[in-house]
Amino acid sequence: MKLRTASPEQVALVYERDMRGAFPPSELKPLANIQAMCEDGWYRPLCLFDGAEIAGECFLWLGHPGWALLDYLCVAESRRNQGLGAVILSELRRAESDTVILGESEAPEHAPDPPVAKRRLGFYARNGLRTAGYDTDIFGVHYKTLYLAPGPVDDEALMAEHRFIYQNRFPRRKYEQFVRIPRDPSTGPFPQTPWNED
Repeated sequence: MKLRTASPEQVALVYERDMRGAFPPSELKPLANIQAMCEDGWYRPLCLFDGAEIAGECFLWLGHPGWALLDYLCVAESRRNQGLGAVILSELRRAESDTVILGESEAPEHAPDPPVAKRRLGFYARNGLRTAGYDTDIFGVHYKTLYLAPGPVDDEALMAEHRFIYQNRFPRRKYEQFVRIPRDPSTGPFPQTPWNED
Protein backbone atom coordinates (compact mmCIF):
# COMPACT_ATOMS: atom_id res chain seq x y z
CA MET A 1 0.00 0.00 0.00
CA LYS A 2 1.22 3.45 -0.87
CA LEU A 3 0.24 6.96 0.21
CA ARG A 4 0.20 9.32 -2.78
CA THR A 5 -1.00 12.83 -3.57
CA ALA A 6 -4.54 12.66 -4.95
CA SER A 7 -5.69 14.24 -8.20
CA PRO A 8 -8.62 16.70 -8.14
CA GLU A 9 -10.86 13.92 -9.46
CA GLN A 10 -9.72 11.54 -6.71
CA VAL A 11 -10.32 14.21 -4.06
CA ALA A 12 -13.90 14.63 -5.32
CA LEU A 13 -14.37 10.84 -5.38
CA VAL A 14 -13.26 10.22 -1.78
CA TYR A 15 -15.09 13.31 -0.53
CA GLU A 16 -18.41 11.97 -1.82
CA ARG A 17 -17.72 8.28 -1.20
CA ASP A 18 -16.09 8.43 2.25
CA MET A 19 -16.03 11.80 3.93
CA ARG A 20 -19.66 12.89 3.61
CA GLY A 21 -20.78 9.90 5.64
CA ALA A 22 -17.91 9.93 8.12
CA PHE A 23 -17.88 13.56 9.29
CA PRO A 24 -20.72 15.70 10.70
CA PRO A 25 -21.53 18.90 8.77
CA SER A 26 -19.95 21.02 11.53
CA GLU A 27 -16.57 19.36 10.83
CA LEU A 28 -16.65 18.89 7.05
CA LYS A 29 -15.45 21.69 4.79
CA PRO A 30 -17.34 22.08 1.53
CA LEU A 31 -15.59 20.34 -1.36
CA ALA A 32 -15.20 23.69 -3.16
CA ASN A 33 -13.19 25.04 -0.20
CA ILE A 34 -10.94 21.97 -0.14
CA GLN A 35 -10.37 22.28 -3.89
CA ALA A 36 -9.55 25.99 -3.54
CA MET A 37 -7.06 25.27 -0.73
CA CYS A 38 -5.38 22.64 -2.93
CA GLU A 39 -5.12 25.12 -5.79
CA ASP A 40 -3.65 27.74 -3.43
CA GLY A 41 -0.85 25.33 -2.50
CA TRP A 42 -1.70 25.22 1.22
CA TYR A 43 -3.36 21.80 1.20
CA ARG A 44 -2.09 18.31 0.38
CA PRO A 45 -4.69 15.55 -0.14
CA LEU A 46 -3.13 12.10 0.23
CA CYS A 47 -4.81 8.80 -0.62
CA LEU A 48 -3.80 5.30 0.45
CA PHE A 49 -3.69 3.17 -2.68
CA ASP A 50 -4.05 -0.60 -2.55
CA GLY A 51 -3.13 -1.28 -6.14
CA ALA A 52 -5.52 0.88 -8.14
CA GLU A 53 -8.09 1.07 -5.33
CA ILE A 54 -8.21 4.00 -2.89
CA ALA A 55 -8.57 2.40 0.55
CA GLY A 56 -8.52 5.62 2.58
CA GLU A 57 -7.23 9.16 2.73
CA CYS A 58 -5.68 11.84 4.88
CA PHE A 59 -5.64 15.53 4.05
CA LEU A 60 -2.90 17.85 5.32
CA TRP A 61 -3.45 21.58 5.77
CA LEU A 62 0.00 23.09 5.39
CA GLY A 63 1.55 25.79 7.53
CA HIS A 64 5.12 27.04 7.69
CA PRO A 65 7.68 24.56 6.30
CA GLY A 66 7.93 21.64 8.71
CA TRP A 67 4.38 22.12 10.08
CA ALA A 68 0.97 20.82 9.00
CA LEU A 69 -2.48 20.05 10.40
CA LEU A 70 -4.00 16.61 9.82
CA ASP A 71 -7.33 17.95 8.66
CA TYR A 72 -9.04 14.65 7.82
CA LEU A 73 -8.28 10.95 8.16
CA CYS A 74 -10.80 8.54 6.72
CA VAL A 75 -10.98 4.91 5.60
CA ALA A 76 -13.33 3.74 2.84
CA GLU A 77 -16.45 2.18 4.38
CA SER A 78 -15.81 -1.15 2.62
CA ARG A 79 -12.28 -1.30 4.10
CA ARG A 80 -12.97 -0.37 7.73
CA ASN A 81 -11.91 -2.54 10.69
CA GLN A 82 -8.84 -3.77 8.80
CA GLY A 83 -6.28 -1.58 10.57
CA LEU A 84 -5.98 0.80 7.63
CA GLY A 85 -6.24 3.95 9.79
CA ALA A 86 -3.03 2.82 11.49
CA VAL A 87 -1.46 2.09 8.09
CA ILE A 88 -2.31 5.62 6.91
CA LEU A 89 -0.69 7.17 10.01
CA SER A 90 2.38 4.95 9.66
CA GLU A 91 2.78 5.89 5.99
CA LEU A 92 2.20 9.55 6.85
CA ARG A 93 4.88 9.44 9.57
CA ARG A 94 7.32 7.91 7.05
CA ALA A 95 6.48 10.34 4.22
CA GLU A 96 6.48 13.46 6.44
CA SER A 97 9.26 12.56 8.88
CA ASP A 98 10.55 16.14 8.93
CA THR A 99 7.11 17.66 9.67
CA VAL A 100 5.35 18.24 12.98
CA ILE A 101 1.76 17.23 12.24
CA LEU A 102 -0.92 18.77 14.45
CA GLY A 103 -4.22 17.02 14.97
CA GLU A 104 -7.66 17.93 16.30
CA SER A 105 -9.92 15.28 17.79
CA GLU A 106 -13.30 16.04 19.31
CA ALA A 107 -13.21 16.38 23.10
CA PRO A 108 -15.42 13.69 24.69
CA GLU A 109 -16.98 16.10 27.21
CA HIS A 110 -18.74 18.07 24.45
CA ALA A 111 -19.04 15.37 21.77
CA PRO A 112 -22.48 14.15 20.69
CA ASP A 113 -21.16 10.59 21.17
CA PRO A 114 -18.59 10.64 24.02
CA PRO A 115 -17.61 6.93 23.80
CA VAL A 116 -16.76 7.31 20.09
CA ALA A 117 -14.73 10.46 20.84
CA LYS A 118 -12.81 8.57 23.57
CA ARG A 119 -12.11 5.65 21.22
CA ARG A 120 -10.83 8.06 18.58
CA LEU A 121 -8.42 9.65 21.07
CA GLY A 122 -7.26 6.15 22.09
CA PHE A 123 -6.65 5.26 18.44
CA TYR A 124 -4.46 8.32 17.93
CA ALA A 125 -2.53 7.66 21.15
CA ARG A 126 -1.87 4.03 20.12
CA ASN A 127 -0.53 5.30 16.82
CA GLY A 128 2.02 7.68 18.27
CA LEU A 129 0.22 11.00 18.54
CA ARG A 130 0.87 12.97 21.72
CA THR A 131 -1.72 15.14 23.48
CA ALA A 132 -0.79 18.81 23.71
CA GLY A 133 -1.49 20.86 26.82
CA TYR A 134 -4.25 22.95 25.24
CA ASP A 135 -7.62 22.46 23.54
CA THR A 136 -9.22 24.49 20.75
CA ASP A 137 -12.68 25.67 19.77
CA ILE A 138 -13.07 25.76 15.99
CA PHE A 139 -16.43 26.74 14.46
CA GLY A 140 -18.13 25.64 17.67
CA VAL A 141 -16.46 22.23 18.00
CA HIS A 142 -14.30 21.60 21.08
CA TYR A 143 -11.16 19.69 20.11
CA LYS A 144 -8.28 18.10 21.96
CA THR A 145 -5.00 19.06 20.30
CA LEU A 146 -2.73 16.21 19.25
CA TYR A 147 0.55 16.11 17.40
CA LEU A 148 2.81 13.65 15.64
CA ALA A 149 6.53 14.35 16.08
CA PRO A 150 9.70 12.41 16.92
CA GLY A 151 9.72 13.90 20.43
CA PRO A 152 7.89 16.36 22.69
CA VAL A 153 7.17 19.84 21.30
CA ASP A 154 6.60 22.90 23.50
CA ASP A 155 2.94 24.02 23.70
CA GLU A 156 3.84 27.62 22.86
CA ALA A 157 5.48 26.53 19.61
CA LEU A 158 2.51 24.27 18.81
CA MET A 159 0.01 27.09 19.47
CA ALA A 160 1.93 29.59 17.35
CA GLU A 161 1.97 27.26 14.35
CA HIS A 162 -1.61 26.12 14.97
CA ARG A 163 -2.78 29.75 14.94
CA PHE A 164 -0.78 30.50 11.79
CA ILE A 165 -2.54 27.75 9.84
CA TYR A 166 -5.96 29.31 10.54
CA GLN A 167 -4.85 32.95 10.40
CA ASN A 168 -3.26 32.30 7.01
CA ARG A 169 -6.65 31.25 5.63
CA PHE A 170 -9.14 33.54 7.33
CA PRO A 171 -9.54 37.30 7.53
CA ARG A 172 -8.95 38.59 11.05
CA ARG A 173 -12.66 39.14 11.74
CA LYS A 174 -13.52 35.56 10.80
CA TYR A 175 -10.63 34.13 12.81
CA GLU A 176 -11.57 36.09 15.92
CA GLN A 177 -15.21 35.11 15.57
CA PHE A 178 -14.82 31.36 15.06
CA VAL A 179 -11.36 30.20 16.18
CA ARG A 180 -9.99 29.96 19.71
CA ILE A 181 -6.43 28.66 20.05
CA PRO A 182 -6.21 27.90 22.91
CA ARG A 183 -9.76 27.34 24.03
CA ASP A 184 -10.77 29.20 27.18
CA PRO A 185 -12.09 26.47 29.52
CA SER A 186 -14.14 29.02 31.46
CA THR A 187 -16.42 29.59 28.47
CA GLY A 188 -18.50 27.09 26.55
CA PRO A 189 -17.94 26.33 22.87
CA PHE A 190 -19.20 28.70 20.20
CA PRO A 191 -22.50 27.71 18.62
CA GLN A 192 -21.64 25.19 15.91
CA THR A 193 -21.34 26.94 12.58
CA PRO A 194 -20.72 25.40 9.14
CA TRP A 195 -17.27 26.05 7.72
CA ASN A 196 -17.10 29.11 5.50
CA GLU A 197 -14.39 31.51 4.42
CA ASP A 198 -16.49 34.60 3.64
